[in-house]
Amino acid sequence: MTFAAPARGGARRFLNAGSGFRTRAPTAPFDATDWMETTVDVDPATEPDVVCSLVDMRAALPDGSFDAVLSSHSLEHLYGFEVVEALREFRRVLRPDGFALVTCPDLDAVAAAVSRHGLGHVAYVAPAGPITLHDMIFGHSRSIQDGVTAMAHRTGFTARSLGEVALEAGFPEVAVGPGNAYDLWGVFGMPETDHAGLAALLARTSAAGLWAPTTAGDGR
Repeated sequence: MTFAAPARGGARRFLNAGSGFRTRAPTAPFDATDWMETTVDVDPATEPDVVCSLVDMRAALPDGSFDAVLSSHSLEHLYGFEVVEALREFRRVLRPDGFALVTCPDLDAVAAAVSRHGLGHVAYVAPAGPITLHDMIFGHSRSIQDGVTAMAHRTGFTARSLGEVALEAGFPEVAVGPGNAYDLWGVFGMPETDHAGLAALLARTSAAGLWAPTTAGDGR
């Protein structure tokens, strides 16, 4: 299925990149009625709108198709060298005033917890069941045991490494920080992103207050 970039004036569009099964409503801020979701996943069993790899979506998704990209716990399933390619694809499909919102495990926080509690410590309970620190590093063990090997984690991130790879991918403005449950959040802006508007949009999310971006040229 190929999606054409719509004209301005309608609902805002966001790409749910690595969507998996649709087991719940979209996360804030994309749960608002003026957002229209398109899902993409490499696994056809999840029944996404688009079946393809995040590292190459060119056959299905044209440049400048979306106002936002959401990547929730998908980048860690790629190999390390693929992450910059996926982020370049996110940037390609975004409009000049769009943004990407990324969340993944925070390996700094996970490593500190492993040191205190051990790998088997249950970090939180998800719909899929208890999630241990081991799961957060290597992927959901029960799913992998059941043959869903795509759930394995092939790379991981700290705040610094996620910010660096986003800048390498060409995002001109990047903000990364910890969430509240061993998670890391990144907000990646485009050249014409409205700073005040984006900050207000993120107010209901775990990335609230995060949008004070580091730019590629400011040396921070």
